[in-house]
Amino acid sequence: MSLGFRRLVMATVVSGLFSGMSSIAYADSTNDLVQALISKGVLTEEEGALLMKGRANEVEVQKKKESKSWTSRVNIRGYVQNRVTKMIGDDGDNPANPVDLWSDRSVGTDDSINSDKNFLIRRARVIIFGDFGDHLSYYIQPDFASSASGTGNIAQLRDAYGDINIDKARVHRVRVGQSKVPYGFENLQSSSNRLAMDRVDALNSAVRDERDTGAFYYYTPENVQALFKEINDKGLKHSGNYGMLAAGFYNGQGANRSDVNDNYHFVARATYPWKTESGQIYEAGIQGYTGDYVVTTGRYNFTGGAVASSATNISSNGGVSSGTAIPFIDGGVNGKNRNGFKDERVGVSFMMYPQPFGLQAEWNWGSTPGLDIAQNQIEQKSLQGGYVQAMYKIDNFQFLDTNGTLIPFIKWQYFDGYNKAETNAPKNEVNDWEVGVEWQLAPEVEIMAEYHRMKRNNLVTGNRAGTLDYQSFTADAIRVQVQYNF
Repeated sequence: MSLGFRRLVMATVVSGLFSGMSSIAYADSTNDLVQALISKGVLTEEEGALLMKGRANEVEVQKKKESKSWTSRVNIRGYVQNRVTKMIGDDGDNPANPVDLWSDRSVGTDDSINSDKNFLIRRARVIIFGDFGDHLSYYIQPDFASSASGTGNIAQLRDAYGDINIDKARVHRVRVGQSKVPYGFENLQSSSNRLAMDRVDALNSAVRDERDTGAFYYYTPENVQALFKEINDKGLKHSGNYGMLAAGFYNGQGANRSDVNDNYHFVARATYPWKTESGQIYEAGIQGYTGDYVVTTGRYNFTGGAVASSATNISSNGGVSSGTAIPFIDGGVNGKNRNGFKDERVGVSFMMYPQPFGLQAEWNWGSTPGLDIAQNQIEQKSLQGGYVQAMYKIDNFQFLDTNGTLIPFIKWQYFDGYNKAETNAPKNEVNDWEVGVEWQLAPEVEIMAEYHRMKRNNLVTGNRAGTLDYQSFTADAIRVQVQYNF
């Protein structure tokens, strides 16, 4: 066989091979193969150049096609929280003031309104996220442990938003959709990352479910992005990247709820992390929001008599009504507050990240709609409250075949205010203590236990004879949570 014929056959085979591999071949691998054939004398330089003609463009086109494929840009993670509660002591056993901690339905006694006690799936989240091109990041999070109308473990949307990255470095971005409202530090912490079982009432009452639908601008310089990433990579209980500066508009009624008064809430937040020469990382922030909020009203029992005669509605003129509940009140017959009440707050945050000792504290003040039981109407009320939490991070905690992290903590929270998102915006006076420990025995498994001394108000209505709604209760509980991360 002549040399020219062999070259022709080899060139044909190689060309066919390249064509068959066009969907997966890259420029560097094809270059290596051609150069090897040239070096062995199978192909001449001219024949090699001919074979490679157009390959660079083909590979570039294929890379662009793959980069636009959504299947190559989808990530999935999630977590499940399983809880159990044991009430201790006698304080919570007063049937006239039953324990109803709706943030955790496993907390309560036989006299509580809710019967979902003992074991509880508190959260079951699956998160779908990723980047699509250079200018869009997306995040979708349903929760499969929500409840509605007495039925538990149903799916409900928590987050569904896209980040429009104005620049490739993601210094400037705009988040549009349902997401967390940038107010507070603990509010922005993922429940999978928080130490205590529940967020404090003083700040969590600002935004129902911490989320709403709106548009938020985030500004995060690259050096701050790097420090945020360092905090997160070290497992220091960060809140996530919600910008060094943030501002935006949102509906104002809470997650999965439509706007009802054609009035936007406005929020702004500034936070700044810094690292000392010793390596200790701190962060301080300030935030505030303003808008008008429309309260949902309904029947409640404030006399203790029979339900049929004493469970009443709030009326528009401050008296007692036995008819249909009136949602817009404190306006008399002219209804001056039919579009809601002023809802505004300002808060400060401080974090000394646990290295190994850490401190976390927040406080906020504001004006909110609240129930005046004596007048039987909603009025403009003031509020204030916050918390202080101390923790200690112990790495390389070994037990049997585990080598994990142990974080004991103590937390005090206080609130003198009203919960606008609950029916009738009832008063809530909280003075709680929590002492607990989180054991991260592996990245995929966390066990947390705490003693919770509760002194607070019931915020739900039971319409039960002989039981006053919105009463204060004191109770002690041992609470345990097992969390799976995947």
